[in-house]
Amino acid sequence: MQTAKTSKTIMTVIILYLLIIAFPFIWVTLTSFKPESEIWGQSALKLFADQPTMEHYEALFKTTILNSLKNSFIIASITTIYVTLIASFCSYAIARLKFKFKKVLVAVILATSMFPQMIVVGPIYRTFVKLGWTNSFYITLPYSMITLPVATFILITHFAKVPVEMEESAYIDGASKIRTFFRIILPLAMPGIFTSAIMTFIGVWNEFLLSLTLNSDEKFRTATVAISFLRGQFQIFWGQVTAATVILTIPTLIIVILFQKQIISGITSGAVKE
Repeated sequence: MQTAKTSKTIMTVIILYLLIIAFPFIWVTLTSFKPESEIWGQSALKLFADQPTMEHYEALFKTTILNSLKNSFIIASITTIYVTLIASFCSYAIARLKFKFKKVLVAVILATSMFPQMIVVGPIYRTFVKLGWTNSFYITLPYSMITLPVATFILITHFAKVPVEMEESAYIDGASKIRTFFRIILPLAMPGIFTSAIMTFIGVWNEFLLSLTLNSDEKFRTATVAISFLRGQFQIFWGQVTAATVILTIPTLIIVILFQKQIISGITSGAVKE
């Protein structure tokens, strides 16, 4: 009886916690279906609209939001591919090679992801201006500053778990180091690679500051930046902003829902020591 009561209490707490976390997104979603007159004034605190409308979504697709979504997808995909590849090589080398100050190196790699973007955005912007890389897809390069350290940190534990004997057997059979890495090591570390790739994609998809600074041209704006420009001379189109927020959140929400097992598996398998 006591166990049943404890389980009920735990479930109640979990449900309340999840509702608190999900409430902002629920509120934004419901607001996106309210006419502009109900977003403000006496109807502002109502959960559901008296006269639901799709006008904000219709108006949104008359803007450049589709082009911005395309830019976000291209930039996030390119960054995910090359960051995952580089992180795989780096983390494998750290996991397998024996050298002094290895723990210090790992700590430094992780520490670089903690630097505020505001500190480095200035030098990056000046470099891009000199190279003529502003307003282009070269923005994928500085995104490695955000995503590469975390991806590398995740993968180190996964490569460390791969038995050395499997590599030695491949070498005895005549396989080269490159072939062994791609045919044996990578498949065994796939849960971690999958997890780091998803986290990299989501991180780049939601990034704002670098995109705002380096890609000011409307043609190359990402979706997060495009949302901030949904305004007139004297007002912000909050209905369109909420609608755009919902649209921008849907891809990452789908990814997390479809691949939640792989994400959890990737995180936990690297954390459990056998």
